[in-house]
Amino acid sequence: MDLSTTYMGLKLRNPLVPSASPLTADLDSIRRLEDAGAAAVVLHSLFEEQIRHEQEELHHLTAQGSESFAESLSYFPRMDEYRLGPEEYLEHISRAKEAVGIPVIASLNGVTVGGWTEFAHKLEQAGADALELNVYYVAADPQLDATRVENLYVEVLRAVKGRVRIPVAMKLSPYFSATAGMARRLDQAGVDGLVLFNRFYQPDIDLDKLEVVPDLALSTAFELRLPLRWIAILHGRVKASLAATSGIATGRDVLKVLMAGADVAQMCSVLLREGPTVLGRILRDVQSWMREKEYESVAQLKGSMSQKAVADPSAFERANYMKALNSYA
Repeated sequence: MDLSTTYMGLKLRNPLVPSASPLTADLDSIRRLEDAGAAAVVLHSLFEEQIRHEQEELHHLTAQGSESFAESLSYFPRMDEYRLGPEEYLEHISRAKEAVGIPVIASLNGVTVGGWTEFAHKLEQAGADALELNVYYVAADPQLDATRVENLYVEVLRAVKGRVRIPVAMKLSPYFSATAGMARRLDQAGVDGLVLFNRFYQPDIDLDKLEVVPDLALSTAFELRLPLRWIAILHGRVKASLAATSGIATGRDVLKVLMAGADVAQMCSVLLREGPTVLGRILRDVQSWMREKEYESVAQLKGSMSQKAVADPSAFERANYMKALNSYA
């Protein structure tokens, strides 16, 4: 059985790719992930703020709009609290490449076009096989229209693509008013991969302390539905590779996103809950199902349940919504 797949031009032995998380910030964990069956790894993110801090520009970045609310600065963690700064991150890439035989994908997290995007070239020089751009942007300014927000993503992509030759993926949020149109714009701008979707970690309110507090909740199985739908819609309509992420925890989840049209399944929460060895179980479950259904390769099943392939394409659009509501009893 041929489980191999191609993601952004990278030949992978199977479609299982651990996404950016604390696990990929540790060299021993990366080795364990490879041993358990990971076909590639996405390293934890290096933040724009860390790079700007090193360039002595952090004060300007954090002070904007906070003159009247000095307490807002407390939301920015001290830069020395991060395990790896920019130079250490470059060393981490080099060491990871020496330690494992699978592709190592670096991750940059930022929101503006500027000097930090030039750091992408250093990531390439350190040995990264590809780069994932995580543009974590919350458009909270009511004066900022959708076009300007979309332009920001395209500008960041072009700035990075102008600095590197390795493949570049962009990890998107699900909050665009026209997700397919945004994917097409990025595709035309030369993106090599689209990762669907980024999970914005929403703040909570502490009723005892009367404070807004950060809150990190691991993904659940239900969250798979959103990337599943959009992977199915975009398959065959963009040139870029497609990666599904959020809510993928079992072999059946992996099979679903592959049949929708994904090239790889990125996982995080299940690995944090159960550890790297869960990858072996997931792979076995994928193989068992494929054997039962007489599939000989991942390529054979990929996209077989995408919007372009199913008998009723409207199932991925409004008709599904109406049918779901009507069927509830």
